[in-house]
Amino acid sequence: MVPDTDKAYIAGLFDGEGSIHFKRGPEKKKKHKGKGYRISNSLRLSMEITMTDQSVLMWVHEVLGVGTLTDKPRKGKRVDGTPYLKQYRWRCTFRDAYYVCCLIWPFAHTKLPKIQQVIEHYTQQALKGNVISLEEYKMVKRDVR
Repeated sequence: MVPDTDKAYIAGLFDGEGSIHFKRGPEKKKKHKGKGYRISNSLRLSMEITMTDQSVLMWVHEVLGVGTLTDKPRKGKRVDGTPYLKQYRWRCTFRDAYYVCCLIWPFAHTKLPKIQQVIEHYTQQALKGNVISLEEYKMVKRDVR
C-alpha cells in the first residue's frame, strides 16, 4: 500500500522529469519459422523518469516495486569541455506502467492526458477479458520460473 503523500510526490516528480511513450502501429518483425518478415500491429508503452539524483530514483523504485533502475549513457561534453553529470533512469513498461498510472492519476497534471490514454487502453482490454490483474500476472510469472 503506497501512501497518498508518496503517490503525490511521485506524480509531481513524473510531471516534471518523466515521460510516457504510447504508440500503436505496424512494425516489421521476423517470422517465427523460416525466412522473411511479417507486419504486426504492435503497441509500445513505457514510462520513465531520468535524472542525476540516483537516491530519488532508488526510492521511487522501492516504493512502487516495479520497473528497472539503470545508468543512462552520457553523450559528449558541455561547451566548456566539462563532462555532463551521470544520469539514471527508472523505467517500466506495459502492465507495470498501467499500475503506476493508476496510482498517480489523481495527482498528475502535466502528463495527465497520456496517463489517461494508458488507463483507457487497459480498461478497454479488461472489458474484453484480455487483461488479468497485476497480482494474478505476478503469480503466473512466479509459477513459470
